[in-house]
Amino acid sequence: MKIVVLNGSPKGDISVTMQYVAYIRKKYPDHSWEILNVAQDIRKIEKDTVAWKSIVDSIRSADIVLWAFPLYYLVVCSQYKRFIELVFERNAQDAFAGTYAASLSTSIHFFDQIAHAYIHAVSDDLGMKYLGFYSAEMRDLLKEEERKRLEKFAALLFTAVQEKIPVQRENDPLVWPALSYVPGTQQKTYKTGTKKVVILTDSDGSSPNLAAMTDRLLKNFSGPVEMINLHDVNIKGGCLGCCQCGYDNTCVYTDGYVDFYKNKLVPADIIIMAGSVHDRYLSSAWKQFFDRSFFKGHTPGLKGKQIGFMIAGPLHQIPHLKEALTAWADNGGCHAQFVTDEVSDAGELDALLDTMAARLIQNAEAGYIPPHTFYAIGGHKIFRDSIYGGMRIAFQADYRYYTEHGMFDFPQADLKTRLFNAILIPLTRIPGFRKKVFADMKHHMIEPFGSVLEDA
Repeated sequence: MKIVVLNGSPKGDISVTMQYVAYIRKKYPDHSWEILNVAQDIRKIEKDTVAWKSIVDSIRSADIVLWAFPLYYLVVCSQYKRFIELVFERNAQDAFAGTYAASLSTSIHFFDQIAHAYIHAVSDDLGMKYLGFYSAEMRDLLKEEERKRLEKFAALLFTAVQEKIPVQRENDPLVWPALSYVPGTQQKTYKTGTKKVVILTDSDGSSPNLAAMTDRLLKNFSGPVEMINLHDVNIKGGCLGCCQCGYDNTCVYTDGYVDFYKNKLVPADIIIMAGSVHDRYLSSAWKQFFDRSFFKGHTPGLKGKQIGFMIAGPLHQIPHLKEALTAWADNGGCHAQFVTDEVSDAGELDALLDTMAARLIQNAEAGYIPPHTFYAIGGHKIFRDSIYGGMRIAFQADYRYYTEHGMFDFPQADLKTRLFNAILIPLTRIPGFRKKVFADMKHHMIEPFGSVLEDA
């Protein structure tokens, strides 16, 4: 059996993910293996037609394609994303069609399900037979039990390919909005006052709707608004995963990204992100923007901002994309709103854009950020534990930030609750006491709120 591994790490062979692939190779040496470092070599692949043809030919000859990648900001890295874009741009889908596929990732399990949902959907769009995924915590390979689990995954995967089992497509083909948007002549405007508004776009002329939506929203604001195209920002490349920024938030790149982030985005009160759907995500330019913001590590670099996502394309048919953007905002301490061109007519889209502009200003003036949901609460606990523990050496800047902002809020540090539990839990072993406590549990739960309501 020929197995082609599409390596999605910018670090090539020197990546944690590829150690998992190497382990499977050692356990199954009778198969033919070919590893293609498509993320690391993306610049060459974009320009070198011979290199591109070689990759396509290898994929065409494969019995199974293994998408292997580390997680970068909830999905794959921008370099891997660009490779996937090239497949569709160069009409190479036929090389993938009918071939079995699976995905393998390494991460700290922060929204790893979104990354695999993305790859699954891409595989479906390529006509592949997707067999499932293996999502490993980075250090799982060091544990005997997890090595056995990985071996079982590989064995079942290869058996499925050898038996040529049927696979049902799970993701329907995308249906693009039919609207050709022409904004109306009546325009509502809202005073920005002291609030700084920045509109970020990746517009390259390929989406007339995105350009028209951006133009409409720009005119909604009465006051200074800065429009920035990501293609005009001096960004030399995607995040390399080198983690050198972990010590003091200094990026290894010496391009214009960090200054752009600090001087344009950090001072803003409202940031509107305008993009169009490319395959099952936004463009690789947008992914590069998110990835490169990792120079701030696992800290909320844009905390308190009002975020507007203005998207051209079938966003509501791609739940993992909506979830990824929502989770990004929630974890960053931001408030996100969405508008897409998935509407019946131009008048409806006019009204939605006008309303988003108004609400962004209203929320900014009120200083309103919604309570965190599971996205941020769960994410905080994952980062908190990891940064306090095994990731502390690599991310010392994070550790200092978490310490200064009281973010190491482990439950064992709550001495009052520990003392309360130490006294009450032994008493509940007494049948009479236990019966009384649980009989009155509903009243016990609301009792602390009484003083708050009296003072309201």
